[in-house]
Amino acid sequence: MSENRLNAYHIMWLFVFFDLPVVTKKERKIATLFRKNLLKDGFVMLQYSVYIRHCASYESKTVHTKRVKSFLPETGMVSILSVTDKQYGDIINFWGKEKKKINTGPIQLELF
Repeated sequence: MSENRLNAYHIMWLFVFFDLPVVTKKERKIATLFRKNLLKDGFVMLQYSVYIRHCASYESKTVHTKRVKSFLPETGMVSILSVTDKQYGDIINFWGKEKKKINTGPIQLELF
């Protein structure tokens, strides 16, 4: 029974990385459709061309991998990476500091 329990080594995360051509209107439409299909399948955007999805099991990961393969665009590059929840838990994220505008104070208006 204990071997069926979900743990950090059985829960999976799926990453989809892609670089799709977007020069023409048709290419942009195809890339947009691909992103929308990822969202419909439960992926969320981590970065513009990196989407991620939680999968409760290896079987779920397999189902979603097949689903992504089913709507792959004909051109461009798509990579799918799966990692365990334990591996994903070791991720280190860095966000740059947001630049703030320096308030120079009000500009005085001279009328005369």
